[in-house]
Amino acid sequence: MKIYLHLDFEKLTNCYLVVNEETKKALIIDPCKITNTLINQIEEGGYDLAAVFITHKHENHYRGLKTLKKIYDVSVYAADNEISTDKNVLKGEGVKDIGGLSVEYFSLPGHSSDSMVYKIEDAIFTGDVIFAGKIGSSSCAYTGKFLENGIKSKIFSLNDGTVIMPGHGPMTSVGAEKLFNLDLK
Repeated sequence: MKIYLHLDFEKLTNCYLVVNEETKKALIIDPCKITNTLINQIEEGGYDLAAVFITHKHENHYRGLKTLKKIYDVSVYAADNEISTDKNVLKGEGVKDIGGLSVEYFSLPGHSSDSMVYKIEDAIFTGDVIFAGKIGSSSCAYTGKFLENGIKSKIFSLNDGTVIMPGHGPMTSVGAEKLFNLDLK
């Protein structure tokens, strides 16, 4: 597996292209902005874009979806039925196999009611749930505590070496966040 980061400089949002080098199948997590660089990487790599996963329904994380769907015939997975078709609406937790990539997913509300985290091998894609040194914003103290508890039970239970690929900012790891995340101290 290879992961390529594409940063939307306008909104400072991360988009990830995840590729199975053996099958040449690919998926995108949070298509914030579709650029020529991203399309060229897919086309020149000979990748078959099979799916798109949305971490949550905030426009800057899926604003490129409409463009992407004009170019590719992709399945869209999200916890919101306005973004995804009924058969691809994700609830709770589970696993989707996309071209040899096993995508585990679990709901982790608090930042938004539809926040999903995706795990592929030793990497998790968290959207705005957790960042390097911070956790996502929430609408009130109750949802903030709910988010904190979800992170501690679902993310901090993963191996310390698990890489966190957030919706904004640099990568981090579960171990680093256990030690240094100021919002969780």
